[in-house]
Amino acid sequence: MKAIVCGLFLISTTLVSGQHFNDTNGIDLNFFKGNVLLHRPGLAQLITGHPDGVMVSVFKKTHGHKEWHAIYNYPDYGAYFLYQDFKNDILGKNYAVGAFYNFYFLERHLTLKIGQGIAFTTNPYDRQTNSKNVAFGSKYMGNTNFVLGYKIENIIDKLGFQTGFIFAHFSNGRFKSPNSGINTYSVNMGLNYNLDNQPNKSRDTLAIKINFREPVKYNIALRTGFNESPLVGSGQKPFYHIGFYADKRLNRKSALQLGTELFLTTANKEYIRFRAISFPEDHVNLGTDYKRVGVFIGHELFINRISIETQLGIYVYQPYRFDGALYDRLGMKYYISKQIFTGLSVKTHGFLAEALEVVLGVRL
Repeated sequence: MKAIVCGLFLISTTLVSGQHFNDTNGIDLNFFKGNVLLHRPGLAQLITGHPDGVMVSVFKKTHGHKEWHAIYNYPDYGAYFLYQDFKNDILGKNYAVGAFYNFYFLERHLTLKIGQGIAFTTNPYDRQTNSKNVAFGSKYMGNTNFVLGYKIENIIDKLGFQTGFIFAHFSNGRFKSPNSGINTYSVNMGLNYNLDNQPNKSRDTLAIKINFREPVKYNIALRTGFNESPLVGSGQKPFYHIGFYADKRLNRKSALQLGTELFLTTANKEYIRFRAISFPEDHVNLGTDYKRVGVFIGHELFINRISIETQLGIYVYQPYRFDGALYDRLGMKYYISKQIFTGLSVKTHGFLAEALEVVLGVRL
């Protein structure tokens, strides 16, 4: 009898879920103007005006077709194009494309857009023609955007209005030096347009309550890629960042992490040798170990198969201090299965990026 009741319940839940509306389409356009954030004294020469630009986004609006839509208050997801003029002949202009999530709060008027993509700059560092551009050491780099806004939809038919603040970050992850990166903060205003009619959103009251709490899980993560030491022209060298950490999943959205990792950054090995030979007054030993060991705490935000990972760490073994004692990481993971994941992350020291990491890991 219990089996029959459970079966009927599951069938009814499936039928109700089947009534959810599919995703609809939208587009928005934002114009913005702001300032460059002075995160290093050496960037002062690059701040000569107020950068402006435009961001165009095309997106899907969710309405409950999948379980995670309701959990996150029916977010948007899509792609963006960003153009930014830094109002500085040294920096030039940047173009970027990427993907984003847009989350809603306060009766769907307050929004938070998180975007990640690839950027192209028109005027990168060049030893002969543009040696003052210490921000962009390469033509191509990563772009990260955070947009906090206030949005009103369907003011005139399907046309709406939005305004807010944009924080944009450009950096190549020190794939090629120099790489101080640029951060801008701006005020934006724009329009949004729903291409399709919007169905009413209603939560599934028959949804089965799933307990996402788990026992402690153990993870092994290999993060690798190429980067260059602070010495311009020293060349890209491989790095291997090997992490071991435990995580405790608390609920549908969150897990906490605690772990340690070994940093084998081969570009630093040659940089130590350079400093020891070229600057004897610094008293750097030629045999100084380039390896580092860190411990970190972290948080993982689960969306669907994709999760967002943030970590803060401190070096407990660092014979040669390159970038300070603290480091942090922001990354996006994709779970191929419950045990195997991959993704991309950026390891930084404050606003200074050290490495753009490709990750492959296992969760046991």
